[in-house]
Amino acid sequence: MSELLEIRDLSIALPPGADRPLAVENLSLRVRRGQTLCVVGESGSGKSLAAAAIVRLLPSTALRITAGQVLFDGRDTLAMDTDELLAIRGGRIGYVFQDPLSCLNPLERVGVQVREVLDRHGWPGDRHQRVQEMLTDVGLPSPDTLVHKYPWQLSGGQRQRVMIAIALAADPALVIADEPTTALDVTTQAQILRLLREMQARRNLGLLLITHDFGVVSEMADEVAVLKDGRLIEHGPRDAVLRDPQQDYTRRLLAAVPPLTPRTLRTPTEPLLAATGLGKTWHTRGGLWRRGTSTHAVADVALTVGRGETVAVVGESGSGKSTLARLLVRLTDADHGTARLEGLGDDYLALPAHALAPLRRAVQMVFQDPFASLNPRHTVGESIAMGPIANGTPRAQALDEARALLARVKVDPKAADRYPNEFSGGQRQRIVIARALAMHPRLLVADEPVSALDVSVQAEILELLEEIQARDGVGMVFITHDLRVASRMADRILVMSKGRVVEQGDARAILTDPQHPYTRELLAAVPRIETTPVALALARGHD
Repeated sequence: MSELLEIRDLSIALPPGADRPLAVENLSLRVRRGQTLCVVGESGSGKSLAAAAIVRLLPSTALRITAGQVLFDGRDTLAMDTDELLAIRGGRIGYVFQDPLSCLNPLERVGVQVREVLDRHGWPGDRHQRVQEMLTDVGLPSPDTLVHKYPWQLSGGQRQRVMIAIALAADPALVIADEPTTALDVTTQAQILRLLREMQARRNLGLLLITHDFGVVSEMADEVAVLKDGRLIEHGPRDAVLRDPQQDYTRRLLAAVPPLTPRTLRTPTEPLLAATGLGKTWHTRGGLWRRGTSTHAVADVALTVGRGETVAVVGESGSGKSTLARLLVRLTDADHGTARLEGLGDDYLALPAHALAPLRRAVQMVFQDPFASLNPRHTVGESIAMGPIANGTPRAQALDEARALLARVKVDPKAADRYPNEFSGGQRQRIVIARALAMHPRLLVADEPVSALDVSVQAEILELLEEIQARDGVGMVFITHDLRVASRMADRILVMSKGRVVEQGDARAILTDPQHPYTRELLAAVPRIETTPVALALARGHD
């Protein structure tokens, strides 16, 4: 394998007043043709900034490259003029971003966006044919039809495949993939990783893969680089880093990954929630040239939750998990079915909107994206206090309770006067949990609350939820596509596919002896981490 990319002593300065002067400090890495280098680390470790610096795509003008070289095929990209740089961006170096929906133009059809790369870099052959070939190569169905669709008409996995098609269209030598599977379900993630491996083998690509998922590292890496606070602290072959990590930080990251083994089941308690026959169908209106459609998002779902019990709902994207969550908290009205919560009397799905105040106090939801669910114009203290104030608590008392709740979820109470954009993703998720607890709920519905967090922050949030349950006896419906997370949190598991529950039971039975082929497929798609018990024991503080 010949040298393709070499980063030499790269440093990137943060704006004045930041927690530390450098986002990346004296970083040196290399990627060879046909090789995959996985760069791992927590949020804020500098891994995405280092990748963006290769093609000078730093997200803010306040960030400055202060030292170093980035040699691509022997030429320093940091010294290139604009024309030279534009010639390699998308041409010689492809880039796959974490969130394809925000990177793809919502007003342009998919085929136009793939062809744009070919036009920009002067593809010499038939460009229409090349677009078709790329969409076929990345495994997208009916490319001749799909070229006419818009990004919002595709699933998350399909959009990510389009991003990969764009990155590979001009036949690059190097692909940079920044968290390309973070929010994808396990089967879609497995498909995307398989696709990247196949493309790499076929084209002898160098692949720089940014990730916080050690399952992805175990599946993909030839070499692993571990970053912490902008510095490279460990680097070596995959098996050496995973089986015999030399740094405590690397061991802690590995230990934070939930094992795919069921937790100790809690003794069943008195029922808290009982829902039966839940159903929701989405209808789209027809037009002049197309017929209307109906999609059964949730079909005849039943579940029960006991006091202090966690029921995990798992399945692929589009399986109906999030719609089920919204039905349970009455953010979406069910077409049919009943739901009864202890202390609320009869079916609360039948209550009129003006009679839902008791339900809003008893059932609270923790959303997947805490930034989107917090009002950016309100301080976090105001956001937490808003519910109690609306239910009659005096404002001063509600704000005092908000500060106490921040302390309870391990956020500095003085931060109550700050705004959501001033916090990290993990801190914002803690704030959203505090807001939910302000109403003293008996049931929490958590919709993918840790899917976009790195493993160490994920572990902290899961531990916090477990502490809350143990202390308050709160029941929880935990929506997730991550079976490792389900194995840590769940007493019982419901497996959903195409709106229906295909299997349910004790977590131990589902994870160790699945009966349905779909459940077995989900479990088979979970990446196995090739580490050793000794490494994990050291990380967890055992002798």
